[in-house]
Amino acid sequence: MPRTAIVTGGTRGIGAAISIALKEAGYTVAANYAGNDDAARNFNTETGIPVYKWSVADYDSCANGIAQVEADLGPVEVLVNNAGITRDAPFHRMTREQWTDVMRTNLDGVFNMTHPLWNGMRERKFGRVITISSINGQKGQFAQANYSAAKAGDIGFTKALAQEGARAGITVNAICPGYIATDMVMAVPEKVREGIIAQIPVGRLGEAAEIARCVVFLASDDAGFITGSTITANGGQYFV
Repeated sequence: MPRTAIVTGGTRGIGAAISIALKEAGYTVAANYAGNDDAARNFNTETGIPVYKWSVADYDSCANGIAQVEADLGPVEVLVNNAGITRDAPFHRMTREQWTDVMRTNLDGVFNMTHPLWNGMRERKFGRVITISSINGQKGQFAQANYSAAKAGDIGFTKALAQEGARAGITVNAICPGYIATDMVMAVPEKVREGIIAQIPVGRLGEAAEIARCVVFLASDDAGFITGSTITANGGQYFV
């Protein structure tokens, strides 16, 4: 019986690559999204992966969405916390709303998705929780005090929860991508992009599929002895 996985922010960018890779690896995948109906509709048409709309920033929406996925596809055994937003600004110009919006999605959203699934994973003695953090949660980034704080929080959450899940057969891990060739990164001016690449020792941007392959490994039975870990996938730009 295929295991069921939810990928938040799973219809675009890195999330889409993760959803597709998990499906190709034999998982039954539900791709969550928050707002872009056209992109979600196109993704569903192209991949056949069912899509579900809710905001990870709202706990009740997450609990209801998860319940619908489980009713449709079966118990969720793999959770990929990928949804994230940016609201960049130097701290002296950052608004309370910019701070709160990022925290609610990028940090609270990880709790909101994991918490409703946790007891089921404990009862079944199996689970995989994989959270997509960021290089900037490890090293910080100018004008991203909100984003860096939230992504660093995701790593702390991972390390703490891994200790609780270990004896119940649940692994909890994080992946910290560097700069990946998503639509958002490719949309920046070419000179800015060249400046980013100049800081990456391998000399290129990462590919979303490379992050997806990390997720597929961590979700597998082969990764059962790996928990509380952070995979750093940034082309050598930052070492931990």
